[in-house]
Amino acid sequence: MSIKKSSSGSAGKQSVIQATNLTFARNGEEIIHHFSFDVHEGDYVGVIGPNGGGKTTLIRLLLGLLRPTEGSIRIFDGAPTDAHVRKQIGYVAQRGGNIDAQFPATVEEVVRSGRTARLGLFGLLKSNDEKAIAKAVEMMGIEKFLKRPIGRLSGGERQKVLLARALVGEPKILVLDEPVDGLDPVSRDEFYALLRKLNKDGLTIISVSHDVHTISQEARSAICLKHQLVCHGSKACLIGKEELRDLFHKDRKELLHHHH
Repeated sequence: MSIKKSSSGSAGKQSVIQATNLTFARNGEEIIHHFSFDVHEGDYVGVIGPNGGGKTTLIRLLLGLLRPTEGSIRIFDGAPTDAHVRKQIGYVAQRGGNIDAQFPATVEEVVRSGRTARLGLFGLLKSNDEKAIAKAVEMMGIEKFLKRPIGRLSGGERQKVLLARALVGEPKILVLDEPVDGLDPVSRDEFYALLRKLNKDGLTIISVSHDVHTISQEARSAICLKHQLVCHGSKACLIGKEELRDLFHKDRKELLHHHH
């Protein structure tokens, strides 16, 4: 693996994720092949690569939904499947805002479910839980939506609700899989602004994106899967034209699309 770093990287910060010789194969085909990387406390990492390059597979490995064929992932010095590790990770899924208009749950119920998941099926919410819920609701600015069915909100509003749901568990790492996919430009900008604030406040963020241009503006480091390239610095990977052509092939124009 080739690594590019600058002096403004994560020196002195605690490593919260360590992947070592990570490999994942399905039906005899290696989707991720022997690469290693570290994510440090407070990093904002963009995960980029062509379709089928292993981005979603990497996220599933981090969440403990898949197990490596070879190598290992350690998160806070534990396995992704460990209960204490799972509690430290918030997740917003791809197209999470694509919810049926008839879905009966209210915004408040959806947000609160993120806290009850942390407590377990029979856990009772206490005062500190209620404070965490209120903080996430205020941070996302969704107070006026609480009693409305989530299916009746716009895509951008739904993503704010689902981000609030992820945050009520007070995670130390936030993982997002194409979080702005399908959102209009204004909603995308608002969502990225929220992520910048969360990261500034110390939250470690790992965000999958097919949009290299936006990631180069938003993230401070990047993991590029097909080339197994990790870059660290004040911006994400600034890949040369030849490298970009080789990396993304037919997907190149799509990946370079600039939404702003």
